[in-house]
Amino acid sequence: MAQLSNDCFSHSGSLMTLEQALSIVAERTPVVAGCEVVSLDNALGRVVYEETFAKNNLPPFPNSAVDGYAVCYDDLLPGTETELPSSGRIAAGSIQRLKTAGRAVRIFTGAPMPCDADTVFMQEDVEVTDGKVRLPPGLSRGANMRPAGEDIERGLRILSAGQRLRPQDIALAAATGHTHIKVRRRLRVAILSTGNELANLGARLVSGSVYDSNRVMLATLLARAGAEIRDFGIVQDDRNAVADRFASASTGNDLIISSGGVSLGEEDHVKDAVRSSGQLVFWRIAIKPGRPLAMGVINGVPFVGLPGNPAAVYVTFLFFVLPFLAHLGGAQAPRTLALRVRSTFAAKKKKGRREYIRVSVTRAADGILEARKFPKEGAALLTSLTESDGLAEIGDDIEAIAVGDMITYYPHDAFW
Repeated sequence: MAQLSNDCFSHSGSLMTLEQALSIVAERTPVVAGCEVVSLDNALGRVVYEETFAKNNLPPFPNSAVDGYAVCYDDLLPGTETELPSSGRIAAGSIQRLKTAGRAVRIFTGAPMPCDADTVFMQEDVEVTDGKVRLPPGLSRGANMRPAGEDIERGLRILSAGQRLRPQDIALAAATGHTHIKVRRRLRVAILSTGNELANLGARLVSGSVYDSNRVMLATLLARAGAEIRDFGIVQDDRNAVADRFASASTGNDLIISSGGVSLGEEDHVKDAVRSSGQLVFWRIAIKPGRPLAMGVINGVPFVGLPGNPAAVYVTFLFFVLPFLAHLGGAQAPRTLALRVRSTFAAKKKKGRREYIRVSVTRAADGILEARKFPKEGAALLTSLTESDGLAEIGDDIEAIAVGDMITYYPHDAFW
C-alpha cells in the first residue's frame, strides 16, 4: 500500500477539467506495489506484472491447414495435372513422420506434415481413382501448410506489463506453454456511503429512508474492474462519525471511495472529515452529472468522494475512478470505445463544462445510428441508466447541439 504525504498535491482550488484531475492523480500517486503468480484459470481480468514470452513455437510443428493430400512441391509437373500414387495416412495427433517423395499422403487438419512435404491439396480439389491421386495445376509451394511458429515464435513477447488479461490472452499463454502468469495484486478498495436517510438492503424502510443502492453499484463496478472490495457500510451525517469511519477505512487499503456528502449543504460533512486527517485536493470538476467530486488523502491513502445521486456516481466512476484504478493498479490506460452518432435532440450547456447525457441508440432509415435522450431529467433516476444504451458526451467547448449534429457516444459496455 502506497503511503502519500498530506502535501503531495497542490491545487489552486478552481474548477478542474476531467483531464486536469486525472493528470494530477496520475503524476503524484504511485502505483501500488505487489504481485503474485496465478494459474491461468484464475487469471481473467488480472493485470500482467511483467513481459511474458512464448515458451514454444505456435504451432510447435509444421501441420496441415486442411483435410487433403500432402506432397513434395518438386514432384508436381509445371503447368499441368500431376498424378501420384496415394500411400499413407496421417491424422491429428500422429507421431509418424512419413516421407512423401514421389507420392501423395492422405492428411487431416492439424496433423504433422511429413518430413519432406511442403504443400497440401484440399481433398475437394483432387480426384482419387484406383489408389492414385490426380492433382490440378496452379497451387503454390507451401499452400495449405502451417509452418512451425507461423502464429508466434518461441521467445517472442506474448503479454505486456500492465495488460489486463482477456480470454484470448490467456488462450495464447496456454498455447505457448504457460500454466501460470505473474500478475499485480488486486487493489484493496474501501467503500462506504454517507447519509441519515440510507438503509441497508433487507432492512425495514421507515419514513424518509431509502435503500443504499450506491454502495451496491460501487461494489459491482469495482468487482468488474478487478478490485478487492472492503465494505465499511453506512455512516451517519456527522463530521466526527465520518472522520472516524474514514480513519478505519484507511488501514490496510489502497483507496477509499465514499458516496454522498460532498456538496455544500449543512449535512455534507465529507470535505471537513477529510481535512481533519489529511488533505482535500479538490472537490469539484467540470462535468455534469458529477461536479461535486472530491479527491484527497486520508492517513496517506488516496480518497475519492463521489456525489450522492446514482447517475452521478455511475458517470464519475466510469470517467474518473476507472482510469484512476488503472493507474494505481499498474494497468495500461483503459481503451474506451467511442462512437459517433446523430443527435435527435437539441441541447444547450455552459461552456467549460462537459456533460454526459443518457441516451438510447437506434439505426435510422439511412443506416446512421441516432441517439435519443432519456425522457426524464435528473441524476437521481436509476432508470435513466437501466433504460438507456449509453452516454452521449457534449464536450467542454460546446455550448449547444442541434438536431442532426454528430456527437460522441459511449455504450455502457464500452468501458469493459
